[in-house]
Amino acid sequence: MSGTSYDVIIIGSGPGGYVTAIRAAQLGLKTAIVEREHLGGICLNWGCIPTKALLRSAEILDHANHAKSYGLKLEGKMTADVKDVVARSRGVSARLNGGVAFLMKKNKIDVIWGEAKLTKPGEISVGKSTKPVVEPQNPVPKGVKGEGTYTAKHIIVATGARPRALPGIEPDGKLIWTYFEAMKPDVMPKSLVVMGSGAIGIEFASFYRSMGAEVTVVEVMPQVMPVEDAEISAFARKQLEKRGLKILTEAKVAKVEKGANSVTAHVETKDGKVEKITADRLISAVGVQGNIEGLGLEALGVKTDRGCIVIDGYGKTNVPGIYAIGDVAGPPMLAHKAEHEGVICIEKIAGVPGVHPMEKGRIPGCTYCNPQVASVGLTEAKAKEQGRDIRVGRYSFAANGKAIALGEDQGMIKTIFDKKTGELIGAHMVGAEVTELIQGFVVAMNLETTEEELMHTIFPHPTLSEMMKESVLDAYGRVLNA
Repeated sequence: MSGTSYDVIIIGSGPGGYVTAIRAAQLGLKTAIVEREHLGGICLNWGCIPTKALLRSAEILDHANHAKSYGLKLEGKMTADVKDVVARSRGVSARLNGGVAFLMKKNKIDVIWGEAKLTKPGEISVGKSTKPVVEPQNPVPKGVKGEGTYTAKHIIVATGARPRALPGIEPDGKLIWTYFEAMKPDVMPKSLVVMGSGAIGIEFASFYRSMGAEVTVVEVMPQVMPVEDAEISAFARKQLEKRGLKILTEAKVAKVEKGANSVTAHVETKDGKVEKITADRLISAVGVQGNIEGLGLEALGVKTDRGCIVIDGYGKTNVPGIYAIGDVAGPPMLAHKAEHEGVICIEKIAGVPGVHPMEKGRIPGCTYCNPQVASVGLTEAKAKEQGRDIRVGRYSFAANGKAIALGEDQGMIKTIFDKKTGELIGAHMVGAEVTELIQGFVVAMNLETTEEELMHTIFPHPTLSEMMKESVLDAYGRVLNA
């Protein structure tokens, strides 16, 4: 049994799963990871990474088509070759997929190929995968283990999530897409309806608009990107509409009629009116749901809630020896949350001193549309709901020298402080490169930095990051460059 017995088995090799496996190996635990489809999970193969490759192509195309504003001349209009754009994106995924395989080998982590099912605490059975590898760039790694029974004192479920489907508007892979089909279109649609304006929906809406498609976004909530601060959301919406996106809020797709090569969405507004919008394709981006089916959870009595596994602050379920991390363990469904959650879980298992539950209020969120949106902590509305006495600072990209030099002067940074303590409780941004800037505020919040310490921090000039300090100064009536 030496070849089938482990200290830790992790089911799923997405960002949460493979990072947890590496940390387990570092701590001296004999570790195996089970994967049914492709190393790296959805994030690396179909989500975070390849979408950013697509958006990078879109960004360069946008810059090229506005070359004149930079004093440059291009003969004619720059166009995109959809096959080459997609090929670049898939190539980026393939490179990183191979990197995960290398890390498993480097850290002496056994890879078990197939579908896992919990048969009892401490034991799983692995059967043949019903999700075969979908691309030749992701072959089954050589030397991995396969079907059989495996045991471990600790079993961590990290099976991720999949697109949620609405009844009657189920994706069909041809006319109604999820992010899988949207990521590798065989032809570039001339028109699109995007159902949902969360990060996935708005990123694809932004990408396809840059590629030249007419895009309509339908959102049931009152604002686009509903989890963001209302002021930031309103600013982003204005910029997206300037780029030609049509955005309908407080509206829903009531039904869809399919044609031979088009769809007609019946969009119902809050006043009951119905607008029919015909487009080449519809992208369903109405959220995701945890992959909890077929794991044997019910038979073992593992508690679930609204499609996710219920855990404590250390990843433990109600059944001893069974844990869960990442998307399958509930929101926020973000790769970096899954990674950190996995490290906390395995360090607690290994008895590492000083391990504490994750502060979910300090998890940053990023949306890579044009303009980018990033945030951490409380929105202004949430802070007021909590009865907080707050100070709010704002600073515009239009007053920043680096932003003007870059030709990226449309954006803003907003900071929220507790008036009594000076604690930074929220930071919200919209504009160029804000997904890279937000981490500065995340570090500050994690260190429980006060406004006084931020004011006395020297930011380099000229940089976009200077706006972060100016926003802090503005909250206290001390802004310098505005």
